[in-house]
Amino acid sequence: MATGTEPPATDDRPPGGGVHTPTRAAIRAPHLRTDRWWLAPAATAAGLLAFVVYSTWRAFANADYYAAPYVSPFYSPCLAENCEPMRSGPNWELFGTWWGISPAIIILIFPLGFRLTCYYYRKAYYRGFWASPPACAVAEPHKKYTGETRFPLILQNVHRYFFYAALLVAGILSYDTVLAFRDEHYAWGHMGLGTLVFLANIALIWAYTLSCHSCRHIVGGKLRHFSRHPVRYRMWQWVGRLNARHMQLAWASLVSVALADFYVYLVASGAFDDPRFF
Repeated sequence: MATGTEPPATDDRPPGGGVHTPTRAAIRAPHLRTDRWWLAPAATAAGLLAFVVYSTWRAFANADYYAAPYVSPFYSPCLAENCEPMRSGPNWELFGTWWGISPAIIILIFPLGFRLTCYYYRKAYYRGFWASPPACAVAEPHKKYTGETRFPLILQNVHRYFFYAALLVAGILSYDTVLAFRDEHYAWGHMGLGTLVFLANIALIWAYTLSCHSCRHIVGGKLRHFSRHPVRYRMWQWVGRLNARHMQLAWASLVSVALADFYVYLVASGAFDDPRFF
């Protein structure tokens, strides 16, 4: 029992910032977890890095992104002369031989901006790349925390506006999926393996987009009485169920859009023939 006469306990923590500041718990270890907590952030960082490397390669390739009737989601809407046969839809020849930059560099701004500012992806790359924090109950190794109140992270607030751009992108990809039911002569009634790939991709794209926190707020936010808005209340419940799977849908749609692009690349480059069912 303390009598008030004992000398105060000494702080034997090593000097430094982050977890060793005076405001932290007076323990020498940065955390007391004994499990492999580092596996989750490491796997997240590896997965995101793999997508960044792949999408960068494909975006700058500026080739093998159209194989009738499929157009890569990285290059859609197809605004290059290589998609001349697709002029029946929202595809215009804006980028011809005079344009030296891959059109995907411009097109990908909108879907990547939506994902980059997404609430789940923020958590993913904050933990995976910045260790802020690396895991639950593991303190971040930074001297101070300012959150998203300063530049450049304050720009994350534009997520709500990227949501509307994501709706437009999903609509265009839906149109491309409809076009996937045409054959190489642009006659309706075609279905190949690529058609199924596009169907799976657009289903996951829509599920991820509509599970967004901004969508949930738009549907049911600022309502004082749900009973007076039964339609919006039901929509809010439906979006809420999707929102509970937002992380899984974020990863599934990220994989599906990369696979859809890779499938088009294989067909367009001649490495693979699209199997047809009818």
